[in-house]
Amino acid sequence: MARLIRSLLFVPGNNPRFLEKAKTLNADIVCFDLEDSVPPEEKKSARNLIKDTLAKREEYHSEIYVRTNSPASGMIPEDLSTIVQKGINGIVIPKVDSTDDIKKIEKILLSLEKKRKLKPIEIIASIESTAGVVNAYSIAASSKRVSALVFGVFDLLNDLGIEYTKQAEGAQYSKEKIPVDARAAGKYAIDAIWQDLNDVAGLEKNCIDARNLGYAGKSIIHPNQIETVHRIFYPTMSEITWAKKVIQAYDEAKTKRKGATKIDGKMIDEVHYKRAKTLLESTK
Repeated sequence: MARLIRSLLFVPGNNPRFLEKAKTLNADIVCFDLEDSVPPEEKKSARNLIKDTLAKREEYHSEIYVRTNSPASGMIPEDLSTIVQKGINGIVIPKVDSTDDIKKIEKILLSLEKKRKLKPIEIIASIESTAGVVNAYSIAASSKRVSALVFGVFDLLNDLGIEYTKQAEGAQYSKEKIPVDARAAGKYAIDAIWQDLNDVAGLEKNCIDARNLGYAGKSIIHPNQIETVHRIFYPTMSEITWAKKVIQAYDEAKTKRKGATKIDGKMIDEVHYKRAKTLLESTK
């Protein structure tokens, strides 16, 4: 799993200044948000703003994802119709409760990709409910598109009827279960956001706890959190070894004028090669 997925930075999709600033940031994934940070009356304009921003994809260093609205909102078809285009690496789906949510979205993606001649777009599924926690493994394993699960602590606590605290004791079982389920399906797990921007020590401890549970990275809401998150979620030796294997195999494939190759039965192409190079660069 040679990939850096240490930081998933959410950027409000209705704020042109924030979208522009994201060009200068070194988050592993920058995620333009259409959900919680965008009021209902601004959804349409945010979609169009993100669409225009994706046309300037080459100006961004990070992988670019878009967080759609939730399956229950009924807005995903319109979200995807507007933002699915060349330049987008993937989408984050909030409040995924079951494999049915993934299958419905995958069907829409397949149609749009075929019409627009696009490569398959990845999905990161956000687990934010008791049903989602129960079904986390099946959600992670439901599609090759699903690359990671995100732990969404705030809505989960609301579903449980528990008030949020920094320790989030009531969500501990869920926090421990999600990375186990994700890894069992061969996918990554990304921890929930740390809300208090002034508590850097708390963020650091929260990151260490998450890393010790098997999370590969963390959701963040401010650029100032990137440095702490990247310092703690450092690539493991197995990830570094895998990255070296990817680079060697792909370089050999290129000398034979092949665009893809296999390692341990897994198909490797240019996307994996670029991610492996980025991962190794982060260790220098």
